[in-house]
Amino acid sequence: MKTIGLIGGMSWESTVTYYQLLNRMARDRLGGIHSAQIVMWSFDFARIEALQAAGDWEAATGSMIDAAQAIERAGAGMIVICTNTMHKMADAVQAAVSVPLVHIADVTADAIDAAHVRRPLLLATRYTMEQDFYIGRLRARGIDVRVPAKSDRTVVHDVIYNELCQGIVSPASKAAYLEIISRGIADGADGAIFGCTEIGLLLRPSDLAIPAFDTTELHAAAALDLALG
Repeated sequence: MKTIGLIGGMSWESTVTYYQLLNRMARDRLGGIHSAQIVMWSFDFARIEALQAAGDWEAATGSMIDAAQAIERAGAGMIVICTNTMHKMADAVQAAVSVPLVHIADVTADAIDAAHVRRPLLLATRYTMEQDFYIGRLRARGIDVRVPAKSDRTVVHDVIYNELCQGIVSPASKAAYLEIISRGIADGADGAIFGCTEIGLLLRPSDLAIPAFDTTELHAAAALDLALG
């Protein structure tokens, strides 16, 4: 088994989910008391969030590269960035290490293609919904990604940072997300992407009447496949 290198803490709430998923999947695949071999770099997310808010992506990229190189030196056989938003610098991180980076958008696109979904609604941070680093990668695969209206994007973003990243799971916010998805369906969406690793704390695919893609679960499964492959 290759050692899985996690860059986490963005936020730690979803990094916990990665750790649980990887170990449970390893146990299910291998049986007995098996678990995943993992090394982790966990950021103080307040520092990363400040760089995001300031638009200082250069400094954020430097921090991500430092983390990736540290976990490669610790024995990681791959890099897993435990957040959709920080895949903004995935190409720079990959160029700075010699082990493969498991790209969350690529594994999500694979699942969307397999489900024959063509117009998924993306729920994510404002950065992921409004910049091209993620949407562009999916569109290059022929996927017609949709995003909510501006006011709905604000709701989605604020719930992530003000609630989910702080461990707050609100029924009112879940209802708000479901309403936003309903509006997306009315506008032609035929699937939904949980494009922030915290969204799975609030919603389950079974909550929706259309196919839903939990990027955290898909990403963890792809990492374990590579580790065992």
